[in-house]
Formats: sequence, C-alpha cells, structure tokens
Amino acid sequence: MVGGVPVGGGAPIVIQSMCNTDTRDTARSLGQIEALAQAGCQIVRLAVPDWEAAQAIGVIARRSPIPIVADIHFDYRLALECCRQGVHKIRINPGNIGGQDRVKAVADACRERGIPIRVGVNGGSIDRDIREELGVTPEALCRSAQRNIQMLEDCGFTDICVSLKASSVFKTIEAYRLMSRRCGYPLHLGVTEAGTVHMGTLKSAAAFGALLADGIGDTLRVSLTADPVREVEAARDILKALDLHTGGVTVVSCPTCGRTQVDLIPLAERVEQRLAGVRSRLTVAVMGCAVNGPGEAREADLGIAGGRGEGLLFRKGEIISKVPEAELFDALIDEVRKMTGEEI
Repeated sequence: MVGGVPVGGGAPIVIQSMCNTDTRDTARSLGQIEALAQAGCQIVRLAVPDWEAAQAIGVIARRSPIPIVADIHFDYRLALECCRQGVHKIRINPGNIGGQDRVKAVADACRERGIPIRVGVNGGSIDRDIREELGVTPEALCRSAQRNIQMLEDCGFTDICVSLKASSVFKTIEAYRLMSRRCGYPLHLGVTEAGTVHMGTLKSAAAFGALLADGIGDTLRVSLTADPVREVEAARDILKALDLHTGGVTVVSCPTCGRTQVDLIPLAERVEQRLAGVRSRLTVAVMGCAVNGPGEAREADLGIAGGRGEGLLFRKGEIISKVPEAELFDALIDEVRKMTGEEI
C-alpha cells in the first residue's frame, strides 16, 4: 500500500510520474501534482536532494491529492526525515547509503510507519563489482537489485517494490522477466532515459506491452523528456491499448483507403481530442465507410461510419440512425453524453 493505493497483489496497474519542480518550492510542486492527478496519475515522486527539500516534502505530502514518494540518494538521514514528515513511500538503493546500520535505521523507520521502499536499480546504478564482472546487462541489473533487496530482508523488512530500468528496450524486458522469476515483490516498470515524447512513448510501449502481456508489472512510469503530464497521458494510452485501464475512451478508427468517402483523418482526431477527458470506460469507433462500419466495429460501444454526404451512427453494431455528414461529429458526441452522463 502506497498511502491508500494498492500496488501488486492483483490490483489494477498503477500510473506514476515524477515532478520536475524544485521540491523546496511547495506551491509550484503542489500545482504540478494537482495537474498530474487530474490527468490520471495515482502516485507521484519528488526529488529530495537536501534537508530543506526533506522538510518541504512533508508540507506537500499533507496537501497532495495523491500519495507522495521521496526519491533519495546517498544520505540515509534524508530518508529518516522524509519518514518523519509523513511521505507514503521511499525510493532508495540500500547499497548507496552506507553500512548495514544505516539500512536498518531506514528499514525500521519505514516499518514503524507502514512506508514501503522501492529498490530502484538502473543501468547507471549497478553495483560496481557486478558491473565490472557482467557489464550493463539484464543479469547485472537483477543481481544488483537482489543484493539491495537482501540488505532490507536482513533487517526483517519486506514491504518492497522493485524496478530495473535500462534505456534499452530489450535489456529492460529481459531484466524484468528474470526478476519476475526470482522474487514475488511488486515490479515497477520503466524504461529509463527513454527520450522525448514521440520516441520515449514508443520505447515505453514496446517494453510495457511485452511485459504486461505476460502478466509482469504492477505499476509503471513512462519517463519522458517533457511535461510530466505527458507521461501520464502516454501511460493511460498504453494501458488502454492493452485493455488494462479501467477508465477513459478508446477511439478505434480504420486506416483510410479508396473506399473512404468522408474526410476521416481530421474527424477521427477531432473525436479523440474531444473525448480525451471522459472518465467512463468506452470504446468509440470512427470508420470511413459502410464496409468498415457497423460490421468490423461491432464491438465498439458507439461509432460512426461515413458515406457519401451522410453517415451511420451505431451502437454495438446496431444502426441507430442515418445522419448528414456535417452532423456526424455532433451526433456522436451527443450519444456519448447520453451514455456516460458526463459533460463533454
């Protein structure tokens, strides 16, 4: 449990992101967290580089609409202060905070307050001796994570989540597959340094798709060089593509061809943009002709299919009405409004 959010144990996949604000600027950080929550983020992480940030995160945790994770490196005292400040989760590598006595101090503080710890290993933080022996490989990521997990287990601490992130899609997939066979802890999926919105989303989708299709992964972050809100939007879209998201509209539309008799590309984009904020789970089809209309899109909750100067509005493959082409968009939006009861 991260605050009130369950991770693993059969719970739905949880979407995470990370603020790019200065944690010491509590007003700006809380503003970004509110935007992330509105976009569908369920857990958010903040960097804690110093004592001032560790104290500020307490203010943020008390006011945040979603659980807060403190991201800490090297200084175990910052982890102890974040625990006192009431964060909901700690992200730390036990191996880089000093001796076992310091690891035990953090583990004890987290246990007393019911705060889980994420052991986060990536290509740049593999233990040196393991990296020198194996290089930056899936096996090296797993061994480094296992060593860090063992340090916590030696303290009697098992409220753990694990991440093994590489910038390579194939290394990431293989590392998580190996780890899923070696431990039963919840796995936090991510491709580190994935890139800008376009390529970063594609790399994340490739890795997450392979893993989630195999039942591997309990929570995820799409790491993008972009506004963190874009990370959340990308994560929601990936989960919708895998039919793993519990809310929102999935728009299905056909590729254009010589049979298409409406200006389908802008119509499909307009529908997707207009329905982006709908919370109800719904599949909406935007099809270019009668051939690809009610028949191929039979599983859609609602849909439209274009024709010459007019189109069909249908529900679960059954035609509701014929509509002039110029009114197709509005007719579809009205029907979605009736079905969901939401203001669109």
